[in-house]
Amino acid sequence: MPQFQTSRRVAHSATDMFDLVADVERYPEFVPLCESLKLIGRTRDAAGHDVITARMTAAYKMLRESFTSRAVLDREAKVIRVAYLDGPFRRLENVWTFKPLGDESCDVGFSIAYEFRSMILQTLMGAAFDKAFRKFAAAFEERADKVYGKKSSARTGVQPAPDLPLKATPPAEAS
Repeated sequence: MPQFQTSRRVAHSATDMFDLVADVERYPEFVPLCESLKLIGRTRDAAGHDVITARMTAAYKMLRESFTSRAVLDREAKVIRVAYLDGPFRRLENVWTFKPLGDESCDVGFSIAYEFRSMILQTLMGAAFDKAFRKFAAAFEERADKVYGKKSSARTGVQPAPDLPLKATPPAEAS
């Protein structure tokens, strides 16, 4: 099953980055492959965490697939966990983490594991998804620079760096 995990140090606070990732309605403006997103609902779970349910349409060339997921936003722990509910996947899970490094910087972690129900769809869209996931962290950092303003590296002590994957597993071979 394809998996991708990365960590990126950014010159924005953990709270700002958490809020940016939680603002799912804006994803079509900047998230790779996200053609549209419809908010289905916002609730709170028993622990008091915000829960967002949304339907996203991912598009690549002539292919379009929609899926529904539920995100649990744990502001105290600075973690967003996304669980798959419905669509073309057999499995889709992703987690965002935000580790504060002072008031103006943080480490943003992103991990995802996914598997399409159809091997044909896995073959057609798998490579595009893998490439897009590698661009996610940079897309969110660029969005943060636009929304919150680009911070000076001299002021924050954070040096720009390329997104380096910690773990990347290629799509599974058909058996």
